[in-house]
Amino acid sequence: MKHTAFAAISAIALTAAGVAVAEPQAEVLHWWTSGGEAKSVAVLQKEFADNGGTWTDMPVAGGGGDAAMTALRARVLSGNAPTAVQLKGPAIQEWYEEGVLADISSVAEAEGWADVLPEQIAEHMKCEGAWCAAPVNVHRVDWIWANKDVLEANGIEMPTTWDEFNAAAEKLQAAGIIPLAHGGQAWQDATVFETVVLGLGGPEFFQQALVDLDPEALTSDTMVAVFDQMRTLRGYVDDNFSGRDWNLATAMVMNGEAAFQIMGDWAKGEFLAAGKVPGEDFLCGSTPGEGFLYNVDSFAMFDVKGDDKKAGQDLLAELIVGPSFQEVFNLNKGSIPVRTDVALDKFDDCAHLSSEDMTASAEGGALLPSYAHGMALRGAQAGAITDVVTAHFNSDMSSADAVQMLADGVANSM
Repeated sequence: MKHTAFAAISAIALTAAGVAVAEPQAEVLHWWTSGGEAKSVAVLQKEFADNGGTWTDMPVAGGGGDAAMTALRARVLSGNAPTAVQLKGPAIQEWYEEGVLADISSVAEAEGWADVLPEQIAEHMKCEGAWCAAPVNVHRVDWIWANKDVLEANGIEMPTTWDEFNAAAEKLQAAGIIPLAHGGQAWQDATVFETVVLGLGGPEFFQQALVDLDPEALTSDTMVAVFDQMRTLRGYVDDNFSGRDWNLATAMVMNGEAAFQIMGDWAKGEFLAAGKVPGEDFLCGSTPGEGFLYNVDSFAMFDVKGDDKKAGQDLLAELIVGPSFQEVFNLNKGSIPVRTDVALDKFDDCAHLSSEDMTASAEGGALLPSYAHGMALRGAQAGAITDVVTAHFNSDMSSADAVQMLADGVANSM
């Protein structure tokens, strides 16, 4: 391994020259603060320390990462950027355009990243052809999680269409059970919205509407139907949903207070951290419809001064994409390895389903970047869509009005 060689060379240089050698240092800004996430990032901290590095943790709570981005901007503006920052999708390129990212191509080429990463995902990690970020995993966004006992007690199967979901929800509501555990935060509203867009419109419509921002798709009858379904889903959420964190919604499913949650597979990390077993305590399935929405966690490396920080950056990049970390981290996080050569023997059925669906969707042109999780659009466009989704979800706005506001908002953000 390269970092072992690095350590050996450092030791020789230290002995021969009798001078201090830069020890890898990394200050890491991230928003992994919930149970499953904190356990996952601890894996990287340990591996970094085991290879002679000193890790300075900079966690900023908030599932969507908005607070972390505010903290990052303040650090960059003061000329004191962290070594590595949890970033993803077009946000990586936006920071590159500000001239503050480092080039880690030497690590990527030495480690053969191009040979083991899916091409579509690898492109997100590049800035004008040079590697500027290291991918950690692949999260699937379009998941539905369920409490197995609650479903069985009410004679309900995992829904495969939105009509089936609605029928199940009506039955649960009549039995005094909250059908849908949801947190009233903008990014959570957006998460549910994009799964409905994919489910009702299909992969091609999703691409047109939420990636290409085609005005015809945004104002179509299909999009009206999407907002109709969002209004229906609003009726299945409890009255105390406003401001609730996503992991607290997951806990509602765990303890049987609610039946379903629509959330990416980081929710599975919470179930696993609580000792729950897939297939026994909880069920997983893709949200109704075809396709696969991906959210890839990654770390962008910022331009820093000092051999110790640069050594830390190289070591961190190498470890993040290394097979060992990819396996252990993703077992904790609920996601699947971004490397295609990591065996899934230790992974559960939900992960196997995710991997199979990702492969099939990639071959069928239905592997799509999540808009809600910063993979498909730049901040202004994504924000314009989410503003409308949240305004509609929290009011009596008609679907027709929402669609018009959506088209206007996107046009004004361009």
